[in-house]
Amino acid sequence: MTRVPYLRREDAKESHKPLYDRLEAERKVPTANIFLALANAPAQLDAFLTYANSLRAADLSPKLRELAILTVGHATRSSYEVAHHQSHGLKAGLTQEQLAAVADFESSHLFDSTEKAIMRLAKESTLQVEVSQETWRAAAAHLTDRQMVELSLSIAWYNSGVRIMGLLDIDLEDNYPNPFPNS
Repeated sequence: MTRVPYLRREDAKESHKPLYDRLEAERKVPTANIFLALANAPAQLDAFLTYANSLRAADLSPKLRELAILTVGHATRSSYEVAHHQSHGLKAGLTQEQLAAVADFESSHLFDSTEKAIMRLAKESTLQVEVSQETWRAAAAHLTDRQMVELSLSIAWYNSGVRIMGLLDIDLEDNYPNPFPNS
């Protein structure tokens, strides 16, 4: 159960209604619990949305970005992150089989060398913070410097997201299946 209330449009001050308009225009409806919780700090939620949108508008391939995000979600066992980003992954070109194999990507034949290098970088950064030169170089061999910065920002951003979700104990919405049902 969340540690802060989920503030819905009807709960918000009149001056914050434009933020709900933005949420409904830019995100899924009904509004996800993470955003309803962050609505307790409206200025930060507004900046949160702007930053997240900048990552989605980056030069980095959406497919590689979603693989990195899903890898962060699996490495941290964030049910919320994985559940929400599986649909994004499908839209970006991942298959259901690939979604099911993210946790075991190293041994999977479903990912090419570029995808595995990106996923290795995401996993190592998530679990160890610092990444080895070998891991960095393997990913950088496939991307431009700009894309590597965008990838780094995406990995770090979604690591902060899973920590926010954990700190606030954000509930997974009923319409999303829990990817880790035994945890």
